[in-house]
Amino acid sequence: MDSSQRGPDVDARPLSDDELGTMNAWWRAANYLAVGQIYLMANPLLRDPLEPEHIKPRLLGHFGTVPGLTFIYAHLSRIIKARDLNVVYVTGPGHGAPGIDAATWLEGTYSELYTHVSQDEKGMQELFRQFSFPCGIPSHTAPETPGSIHEGGELGYSLSHAYGAALDNPNLLVACVVGDGEAETGPLATAWHSNKFLNPATDGAVLPILHLNGYKIASPAVLARISHDELEALMRGYGHEPLFVEGAQPEEMHQRMAVTLDYDADRIAEIQRSAREEGNTERARWPMIVLRTPKGWTCPDTVDGEKVEGHWRSHQVPVGNVRTDEERRAILEDWMRSYRPEELFDEHGRPAQQLLDLAPDGDRRMGANPHTNGGLLLKDLLLPDFTDYAVDVPAPGAVEAEATRELGRFLRDVITENQDHRNFRLFGPDETSSNRLDAVFEVTDRQWAAEMDEFDVNLAPEGRVMEILSEHTCQGWLEGYLLTGRHGFFSCYEAFIHIVDSMFNQHAKWLDVSQTEVPWRRPIASLNYLLTSHVWRQDHNGFSHQDPGFIDLVVNKEADVIRVYLPPDANCLLSVANHCLRSRNYVNVIVAGKQPQPQWLSMDAAVKHCTAGVGIWDWASNDQGGETDVVMACAGDVLTVETLAAVDLMRGLLPDLKVRVVNVVDLMKLQPEEEHPHGLSDREFDTIFTRDTPIIFNFHAYPWLIHRLTYRRANHPNLHVRGFKEEGTTTTPFDMAVRNDIDRYDLVIDVIDRVPGLGQKAAHIRQETSNRLIDHREYISQHGEETPEIRDWQWPSD
Repeated sequence: MDSSQRGPDVDARPLSDDELGTMNAWWRAANYLAVGQIYLMANPLLRDPLEPEHIKPRLLGHFGTVPGLTFIYAHLSRIIKARDLNVVYVTGPGHGAPGIDAATWLEGTYSELYTHVSQDEKGMQELFRQFSFPCGIPSHTAPETPGSIHEGGELGYSLSHAYGAALDNPNLLVACVVGDGEAETGPLATAWHSNKFLNPATDGAVLPILHLNGYKIASPAVLARISHDELEALMRGYGHEPLFVEGAQPEEMHQRMAVTLDYDADRIAEIQRSAREEGNTERARWPMIVLRTPKGWTCPDTVDGEKVEGHWRSHQVPVGNVRTDEERRAILEDWMRSYRPEELFDEHGRPAQQLLDLAPDGDRRMGANPHTNGGLLLKDLLLPDFTDYAVDVPAPGAVEAEATRELGRFLRDVITENQDHRNFRLFGPDETSSNRLDAVFEVTDRQWAAEMDEFDVNLAPEGRVMEILSEHTCQGWLEGYLLTGRHGFFSCYEAFIHIVDSMFNQHAKWLDVSQTEVPWRRPIASLNYLLTSHVWRQDHNGFSHQDPGFIDLVVNKEADVIRVYLPPDANCLLSVANHCLRSRNYVNVIVAGKQPQPQWLSMDAAVKHCTAGVGIWDWASNDQGGETDVVMACAGDVLTVETLAAVDLMRGLLPDLKVRVVNVVDLMKLQPEEEHPHGLSDREFDTIFTRDTPIIFNFHAYPWLIHRLTYRRANHPNLHVRGFKEEGTTTTPFDMAVRNDIDRYDLVIDVIDRVPGLGQKAAHIRQETSNRLIDHREYISQHGEETPEIRDWQWPSD
């Protein structure tokens, strides 16, 4: 790691007087436009004295971070134009959106995408009015924001998004502003380590800019209240070369920022040249900037004798009650006039030519960069024929296989097929091998830029697998990768995917808004989760590893965005995975175990079953051509095994009982067609599940989700769901099923209790079945393994 860099010449003045005047004028204009968005709904150029009717009735938005964001935007625009750089701007302080809206309006991008927000007085008024206004735009960066790949509502993910965008984009520079409040979050703290994974030979670069303005909403920011030496040591400890730009005088700050960015661009170019031309594999110390400016820079110094600029009081709306308080309104007017708008906009409200000239050309403008609208760059994956990876299933239950191991073979060849395009990666928290996907290491490695020793396995400076023991960072990398036009796959232990619950929420909302409200955003590849090492086979790790509740969270989201699949065997998993990798603008959740399990369907049958999403398994049913006494439904691999084992028991114990077996792969089939695009019509649902027959539904996750999805169905009163009910420990796999009543014996008892007229006739059978549960408990407590009856069970061959 090179620690000999001397840094920029802090006394240099790279900007001429004209350039300095232009930079400062552009910055003033952007800040003026930001203030106008927060406050005004009319009189945008202050051609008249401010009156109450010019002020919005509700003042919403955040100004405190805006001047720093616009300051950086101006300087990035300068260096893009001077060096023809390809730059994406990620802003962690998402509520600084007024500044980004202002910047993209000044550069012309906003008006190109939203023609009613034209670059004139009328358009300026619309820009102001729509911000945080009913039927307008959000107060934070969002899909509606040109140039954004980052949902700014929640803090902590900017840096991981930035690094995800840089992967496999060798000519891209991602400038990422990290807010000092955001820097206190766990996900952000971990994301600093992303520089240990970046390959300067094949990836782009990330320029982190830690913006210290001192305060959060109402208290100081931690990193703003430690010494310079301690902060520098921290950033050096993360592996960066920290460069400090600090001050409050605009002219001096413009010169310092300009010289620092010039240095950064040179340093990044040198790191990449050394890696690409000389083959240097030593991890570089990438530059980063610490920008320290006053919070609410340029707003009123005090209001009513209380400090505002440089204080948390400027965080949101620095001057309140301006509609009803004449003195406060005068303060606002003086503040806005201090930017001298008459110098910045002509008589028609169009930005002065010197401001327009600062913008780079065309797609080089950050608001128009095609990487921020990744669907423009998206190429279809080259996928091998998934049927070539079929498990040979001569008869249902005749063979066993590890479903995810078979998927690993398919993903291995997906990597190979797309190696030249460099547009597909696997992400996961140190679990690729654990989750049985390790066939991929036959053709690739884990990407790793930190130190290596002779005993390392499958580590290399370049690889298609990204692993770090942080679900947050994996998710952030993947989102950044997808949003900039590539494809990915995220495997994770089921219980711990909850760590990214909120990140999933943000991404799902982004997709929803992009599809329904932002027509200029092109579809991107779906976010594909594989949840394995799931609840029913975490018996060895115990209760902390046993939680299937992520599905519940996912189903809360808009139907147009989410899909949930529970393939019962390897061939179904291959079919589902192939479908998900081809899809666009979804979040696909696949739940599949990694342990050896019976295989039920040939590949041809699996394709038909997965295409339908739900179906009657005729080979396991005996109600053909007659009345059905009970429907045995199942969703999930282990749940399918137990359901079929129960059916097998009933064939011997209750031979006259007419049983229909229904397996559900696509969970959303259970919803009505009016609620989800995949939903079954009532007629289809009634045909499969009947209108009046008891349904015993064995479900992978929490049972009430099935009730929620089916409550409007005619036969819902006869629906009885078994699932995980928060009973877990370190035990045997079958005992996990027993503890939650999803085992074969409890299912048989449930049938006896639920089928009309069966209870009294089958009383002896019920008691015998209950005794088997007692035998099971005694056996495992003595022997530490399953009973031979459980261990050796197979679906009978006909």
